[in-house]
Amino acid sequence: LFIYGQDTKSQHYTLSICVPHGRPFHLYRLLLQYHEPELCSFLDTKKITPDSYAINWLGSLFSSHCLPEVTQALWDCYLPQADPFLMFFLMLIMLVNSKETILAQEGNSKEDIIKNLEASPSLLDSEDIEDLFSLAQYYQSKTPLSLRKMNQNLFGSSLLALKEEDIDLSQALCLPVSVPEILQANQLQQDGVRFFVVDCRPAEQYNAGHLSTAFHLDSDLMLQNPSEFSLSVKSLLEAQKQSLESGSIASGEHLCFMGSGREEEDMYMNMVLAHFLQKSKEYVSIAKGGFMALQRHLVDMNIEGLDSSYIHWIVSTSGSHSSLSSADGESLNSDGKGVKSLVNKMTFALKSKSVNVKEKMISFIENTSTPVDRISFNLPWPEKVIPDRRHVSSSDRVGKPYRGVKPVFSIGDEEECDTDEIDSSSMSDDDRKEIVNIQTWINKPDVKHHIPCNEVKETGHMFPSHLLVTTTHMYCLREIASRKGFAYIQSRQALNSVVKITSKKKHPELITFKFGNNNSAGVEISAVERYLIPNAGDATKVIKQQIMKVLDALESS
Repeated sequence: LFIYGQDTKSQHYTLSICVPHGRPFHLYRLLLQYHEPELCSFLDTKKITPDSYAINWLGSLFSSHCLPEVTQALWDCYLPQADPFLMFFLMLIMLVNSKETILAQEGNSKEDIIKNLEASPSLLDSEDIEDLFSLAQYYQSKTPLSLRKMNQNLFGSSLLALKEEDIDLSQALCLPVSVPEILQANQLQQDGVRFFVVDCRPAEQYNAGHLSTAFHLDSDLMLQNPSEFSLSVKSLLEAQKQSLESGSIASGEHLCFMGSGREEEDMYMNMVLAHFLQKSKEYVSIAKGGFMALQRHLVDMNIEGLDSSYIHWIVSTSGSHSSLSSADGESLNSDGKGVKSLVNKMTFALKSKSVNVKEKMISFIENTSTPVDRISFNLPWPEKVIPDRRHVSSSDRVGKPYRGVKPVFSIGDEEECDTDEIDSSSMSDDDRKEIVNIQTWINKPDVKHHIPCNEVKETGHMFPSHLLVTTTHMYCLREIASRKGFAYIQSRQALNSVVKITSKKKHPELITFKFGNNNSAGVEISAVERYLIPNAGDATKVIKQQIMKVLDALESS
């Protein structure tokens, strides 16, 4: 056991279960994962648990590895703080400061890595202590308060038994956060931790009632429709970015995932969480108890009698008022009381499990109003895109049909993805590594139209790109993330090889170009390219017009 005092006062804090695989080390791992997921993942892969290198840190308050003068300086700063949780953040900084060195030990044995980790405090000098505490306090300010409130039983004058509802930290997928903290953090507009809440329940549950500031990410899509899931994740991150820029009440640097609160229903949400953690996304947490805990909390708060700022916590997008349920399932909003619906404030409703990205974005934005003024984002998506659904016929052009056959170019709806299509992604990236200056190419005299967009691959991955339309060709320039202002020439396609331009009904901004040629057997598709294009209607119109000019020129030649 590790006992440390509170300055000159007689009260002492006792850290319980300071033993191998004890609860403090599971908590420390969650803290490391929250702030440094890449480092945590590296140690997990090596099967290095925190107790294997930090048990002596915790048991001696670093005195086991620090010189006496360093220990004295550290204790002189630590003990007056009277904050038992500060120790966890000091331990965190030990690893954060050594991150590059640790990750560079990929080829070392587990034993060597543990030995090097354990010796980290020995590198401290007395002059480092002030910076050490400053960094620890900074990381504290970036950590949810739930870490403290949910783990008070680690400390006390006597060892307290864990309550039944306490989370088994060894089984926790990520840091849990309480519902009250989620609600209060954003409502109070504080400078500390703010949450961007991601509701991962199925669409029908979300539609029936959800936190008004929550973004919907249907976790079922991860297995059922990976491409749409990838688009939704892209949309989520863009919404988070824009909400932070606009100062919306829904904004938050910290992602908090909310499930139903029923273990069997939240299996897919746990997969989504694992996806974000595998991508080394920092500040990832889970709402303890899920939506059921939110309902119970609002019932306990007696929401009908509170200030109006609490009235619209839960909204419905199904056309009916949402309701709160008590623990035994009884509805608590009879006679129109309880949680009020904000359905009239919504421009778009989420109508199905396969709700499109545009609708989710706008629905989210429409529900992020502050108690005083509504804040919204200026989204690049058009209000409505009505594609031209008819085939191009010979009557549209002067002259004979091209090469004596009916024109094969058309623009319309794409009912479903063709399974036998040839995607340009089948080409090796090494085959299109010509690097160009984006602005130089945009300014070329033969470039008629420049269309900023995102190239969308079969996997759902998106790449910021630029479509350049000349008199005869369409080029895709894919931006190089590491070289601002430069791009790869991703594809070159002759305009007379465009045989079809389609847009999905549910994703009118997702445009598919099919390229090919006509032969005796019909149209042979040679390539398929997909782009997410803002103002897709205008973009496809100018491309279509340029294609028609090419066809006219070929016919008259």
